[in-house]
Amino acid sequence: MTMASAPVTTSGTTIDPAEAAHFGRMAADWWDPNGSSAMLHRLNPVRLGYLRERIDTQWRGDETSFTPLSGKRALDVGCGAGLLCEPLARMGASVTGLDAAPENIAAARAHCARSGLGIDYRIGSVEGLHAETFDLVTALEVIEHVSDPAAFVRGLAEAMAADGLLVISTPNRTGLSRLAMIGIGETLGGIPRGTHDWDKFLTQDELIALVEATGLKVIDTRGLSFSAAKGFVLSDDLKLDYFVTAVRG
Repeated sequence: MTMASAPVTTSGTTIDPAEAAHFGRMAADWWDPNGSSAMLHRLNPVRLGYLRERIDTQWRGDETSFTPLSGKRALDVGCGAGLLCEPLARMGASVTGLDAAPENIAAARAHCARSGLGIDYRIGSVEGLHAETFDLVTALEVIEHVSDPAAFVRGLAEAMAADGLLVISTPNRTGLSRLAMIGIGETLGGIPRGTHDWDKFLTQDELIALVEATGLKVIDTRGLSFSAAKGFVLSDDLKLDYFVTAVRG
């Protein structure tokens, strides 16, 4: 069985300590599909579907391959306990997972060891990576929790390799997101209370501007919507939640 690498800690500047503590308290049942991270479990198949589409487009891969990231390095920023990192590793990537909460990284390493995957989990922020670069950089449902979104996006851009791909997802700052994620989600218990601050949500225009300010080129935006019949689905409606994908210009 392949074990995770030894602990590595990186420094950071965009970590919000209160946010890190909030998500750290969820670490113990992160992998429970009915626990505090249940919403992420429901989102994950859609997120993976979108990532697979962008990966195949970027590197012109074989859509039937089980390992489209073979030979690639992937970085998941705000990885939690590894819900995205493990599928990326199974796609063939050499994966680094980065999170601000030590409790999340401990849970991620433990689950990784049981899964037989070799994932490099680190405590810290993307700014602490310095000169390291990765082919795929992801930050899914993270930017709304950092202290400085512009600096955070700069850190993501700096972590990209020359032929790199950046994928960010985040809730939109709309009436629908306030109702769905806070008014319903947090009030009824589907999302832990205090997870979201609606004022910190970014509209797609705001996020695109931050990405383009780093010199990257946005090549795709896609909505993540909820269907009563199907659950979460990809769509052209960006009002609830959305993806932004960018490459070097």
